[in-house]
Amino acid sequence: MLDLPLDAWYAWLGLSLAGVALVGAASGLPTAPPPNAESAAATVDRAAAAEYASTAEHPLDATAVRLRPRRLALRNDAGTAHATLAFGPVTPVPPGDSRLRDVVHGAHPADVYDDPEAFRQAVVDARARAGDAPWRAVDRTLLVRTTTWEGVDVVLVDA
Repeated sequence: MLDLPLDAWYAWLGLSLAGVALVGAASGLPTAPPPNAESAAATVDRAAAAEYASTAEHPLDATAVRLRPRRLALRNDAGTAHATLAFGPVTPVPPGDSRLRDVVHGAHPADVYDDPEAFRQAVVDARARAGDAPWRAVDRTLLVRTTTWEGVDVVLVDA
């Protein structure tokens, strides 16, 4: 057996513990960057600023999204990112089945709603509910559609 002074054993033990702590800290670091909320917001802004009806898609590198009339947030295992929309307010499409979901996916509002007033009320209600929107799971792209129907101009956003 090695005949080391007592101080050497303490130094060896201290370095070993420091090495274990360093490996533990490094393994806890994220392996990917946080999602890019700014580029998603830029996609929404480009569609919202369009002079005519438009549609845009943006691939998401997030597992959850929070859509609000003036902000969006993306979250994945590496962290959370927020972005403010330059053009707003937009109308986040409520999760689940809704007639607004049909419109954001390409249906004309006249095919889904009885009259422009019903469409306008659906937009107002969706914006009001989105003010304190919870996080929701996402596994596809961000979809933005700008549409107009008899004086009702709206930017719909879904994920």
